[in-house]
Amino acid sequence: MSEATERPAADPDPDAWATACAEDLEAEKARRRAAYGPPPGSAAEELRKLVDAVADKVSSLQNPLFGMAAQGAVQQFVQQAKAVVEPVIERNPDVFDHLAAAGGELLAAYRSAVEGQEARWTRGDAPEPAAGTRTSDDPSDPRGDSAGRPGPEGNGEGPASDGHIDLD
Repeated sequence: MSEATERPAADPDPDAWATACAEDLEAEKARRRAAYGPPPGSAAEELRKLVDAVADKVSSLQNPLFGMAAQGAVQQFVQQAKAVVEPVIERNPDVFDHLAAAGGELLAAYRSAVEGQEARWTRGDAPEPAAGTRTSDDPSDPRGDSAGRPGPEGNGEGPASDGHIDLD
C-alpha cells in the first residue's frame, strides 16, 4: 500500500469541527481582549467596581473648604456604604444582572416610544382632536369646538357667545 491510501495510526477526532470552532472562538476572544481590553463582568462586579471607584475618588478629594473632621466623616460614610453594599452583592449577584437587563429593556421601550413620536412630528402628523374639544385656542373663535358647536361654552348661549344669531 502507498502512503496516501494507508490509514493513519490514530483515529481522527470525531468532533474535529467542534474542536476547530472552539479554537477559533478562543483566538477571536484573545484578539478582542488585546484590542479592547477585558470584557465587562457581571452587573454585581461592575457595581462593586463603581463603589470602589467612587470611594477612592471621594477619599482623594482634598478640599480646603472641608475641615479634617468633615473629611473623616466623609471617609466614614464611604466605608459604611461599602459595608452595606458588599453583603448585598455577595448574597444576590444574579439580582443585579436581572436589574441591568430590565433597565436595558426599559431604555429600549422608551427609545422606541420617543422615535415613534419624533417620526410623527417630522411627518407633520398631528393627533386628531377629541370630540368636544376646541379646534382653536382663541375663546372668541366663532368656529367653536370640533363637535361643531359655536362659542366658548359650546352651546351658543350666554354673554360670551359672539356667534351669529339669525332672528328671522
